[in-house]
Amino acid sequence: MAAPSIADRRSGTGTTWVLRIAGAALLAAMAWIHLELWTDGYRDIDVIGPAFLLDVIAGAGLAVLLLVTPRALVPWVAIAGALTAAGTLTGLLLATNVGLFGFTESTAARLWWESFWVELAAVVVLAALAVLARGRRRA
Repeated sequence: MAAPSIADRRSGTGTTWVLRIAGAALLAAMAWIHLELWTDGYRDIDVIGPAFLLDVIAGAGLAVLLLVTPRALVPWVAIAGALTAAGTLTGLLLATNVGLFGFTESTAARLWWESFWVELAAVVVLAALAVLARGRRRA
């Protein structure tokens, strides 16, 4: 099997950077949504309030880390980001459908749909980045 050409490597690197930037933007948006909701009163809800604040810290930290981490570690950071977004999305869906820690959410709640789409997109983009970046390391 022939080694990838320089053009192939640049194309893959460009795609990787696009996904890194998109993933970082989605993680930052997830953090902003949860900070906005936390300051809007969710901070007063037992367990949910601290979880929202933890999501703010994790989302913002992973967004920055995704942009500054060395290429060899990108798959690991992308996986961490995808799992964080998936966990947040799971919490949203559980809170909406069956309740979570005694709290029930509604799709009519402020920023519910924005949160849903941002978290879903983050899972997809970051999972794709993890696969692509891992494949680039092997090539």
